[in-house]
Order: sequence, then structure tokens, then C-alpha cells
Amino acid sequence: MIMSQSSDNPITERAQHLLRVLVERYIRDGQPVGSKTLAGETALGLSSATIRNVLADLEEHGYLRSPHTSAGRVPTVKGYRFFVDSLLTFQGLDLDKTAYKQVQQQLSPDQNVNELVASASNLLSDITRMAGLVMLPKREQVLLRHVEFLPLSDKRVLVILVLNEQEVQNRVIYTDRVYSASELQQAANYLMASFSGQDINLIRQQLVKDMQADGDKLGCLMQAAVECAGKLPANNSKDYVIAGQNHLLELADEAGVEGLRRLFDAFTQKQDILHLLDQCLSAEGLHIYIGAESGYAVFDDCSLITAPYSFKGKPVGVLGVIGPTRMSYDRIIPIVDVTAKLLSAALNQSSLPPDQTTIESED
Repeated sequence: MIMSQSSDNPITERAQHLLRVLVERYIRDGQPVGSKTLAGETALGLSSATIRNVLADLEEHGYLRSPHTSAGRVPTVKGYRFFVDSLLTFQGLDLDKTAYKQVQQQLSPDQNVNELVASASNLLSDITRMAGLVMLPKREQVLLRHVEFLPLSDKRVLVILVLNEQEVQNRVIYTDRVYSASELQQAANYLMASFSGQDINLIRQQLVKDMQADGDKLGCLMQAAVECAGKLPANNSKDYVIAGQNHLLELADEAGVEGLRRLFDAFTQKQDILHLLDQCLSAEGLHIYIGAESGYAVFDDCSLITAPYSFKGKPVGVLGVIGPTRMSYDRIIPIVDVTAKLLSAALNQSSLPPDQTTIESED
């Protein structure tokens, strides 16, 4: 299991015990925890005064903080990190049988990759009551096998693509002028004769060069081919599916409405999250970011728990959950871990490899 950081301030066993109870109580109730509460919940036989001294020491070392509205204390990112790294007994973090069966049944190898990814993100959201996200499988190349252009109304063209071996994409593109069915057929024939079996990114690059070189000399056939093919999808599998963003509304209490808005903007823009997922993909095992550890201010009030999933022994994507730092780590960690393993198993048993799926979209 890989964690983002580890604590460099050793604390006594007594302080560790109090910190563990305080973090667990705060995760459960969401309210600052005071010395009297800890005195009643621990079996150490310590007075409230002694506990206050220990808590003050923990606060001085950065594990706790005192909200100005309360005499109690809450964990800091450093406190959560020490709790996750040192105070949780991971050997006991087993997913309950009901949840395991639910994940196993819904991640069926009979589904195509799109369905598996959607099922995994929905499962993570439903079981954890947080936002579940799954990175789409990466692929090395997207090879053009077949293309058809069919005219629609209002300068729209239906593009039917066959990529790699069995992947089919149906896309609607908008062109600068109306093309006849004959023109579009000739454009498709030209592309197949010139570029069949080549990577779609290289095709796009070559068409741009042709357009720059020939300019006004392009005939109607080449103009149609260049315009239509120039709007084909690039080889960019960097994307993810997310479900359950509504479960994050409680973050408004911790991050404020503006912080929640920035987080939802990050979901829409995707770059920051994809960068984090890329980092997690290059690591082994579970990866946990708590608060500011992510390096992105928009996630300062969140925790991200991820695990890679694989195809034929090679990691091809990452899945995980985003939630408040005040999450039940002992419950969430095994859910993410098991879901990644079962998604890997489903992909390896599926009749379609991860780069062969059906996608329908409109540009």
C-alpha cells in the first residue's frame, strides 16, 4: 500500500491512542472532540487535565487544531496522515461479504468496457456515498480500419468509424458547407486508400500538412476529406467517468460554497484530476492523498483514494473515490482495493480488450 507522506514526529503510545480515538470520533460525528469526551471513551484512566496536556502537545506538533468556535480539537492533514499510516490495522480492513458480492455481480465480464467503467464508478459511489471515478483504459494506438461519411441536414455529417479491430464510433460533425452523398463517399474512399491501418493522430497530422501545402489548389474531394477527417477524434484516451458528485455537497460545510464550486469546476475541466490519476497510475497499489498533499488547492478539503486496475498484468487505468478528509478510511480503503481487483478480473475475462468498445458522441 502506498501512502503520499509519512509522519516524521514520533509520539508516545498514550498520545497515539488518544489521537486514534479523537480521529475516529470526529469522523463519526463531525464535531470537535474535547478532553472530557476522550476521558469517557478511553480506558486509560486519565484525568481530563492530563488529556488536555496531551492534546495540547499533539496540537503543538501539528496533528490537531482548535477551531476558534469550540474548545474541542479536530485532526489536521498531518493528523489524518499519521492515523492512516500508523493507527489503522489494515490486516482487519476486509470488505463485508454483501458489498463484495454486489461489486462482483455488477462487474460482469459480459459487459463491454464502457459498461464496466460506468458500473465501477457507480458502485464506488453507491457503496461509499462519495464521488466514484474511473479513468478510462489507456491505449497505445488508434488505427483507422474503416470510415463512412453520411450526409445529414444543416451541414451535419454522420461519421461511422471502425478503429483498431472492433471498436466502432458513431459521431456527428458539423462542416463548413453542405456536401453531397457522392462527395462524402469519394472522400471516405480517398481516406481508406491513403490511410487505412494508420494511427489516427498521424492521419490528422498528414492532412494538415497536405492542406498547408496545397491551399487553394485542393479540389472538392480533398476539401471534403480534409474537413471531415480533420474533425475525427484524436488518440486521447485520457478521460474518466465520475458518479455521485451530489454526495460531496456536505463539503460545503467544510470548504464553503466557493470551495465546492471550485471542486465541481475541476470535475468539468478534468485536467487536475487526470494529472493526479496519471501519478497514481505510475505508482503501485493503493494511493492516498489527504487534503493539501495533492498539490492542488481545489482538493485541500478532500481526500482521494485510488488503486490501479490492469489488463494482462499491465496497469491500464485507475479508479477511486473523492470525498471529504473526514471520511471513514477503514471502510473506504478495502472498497477501492476490491473494486480495482474485480474490475481487472472482469477486463481479463471479457471478450473485448480495453481498447475495443463502442462509443457514440456528437461534436
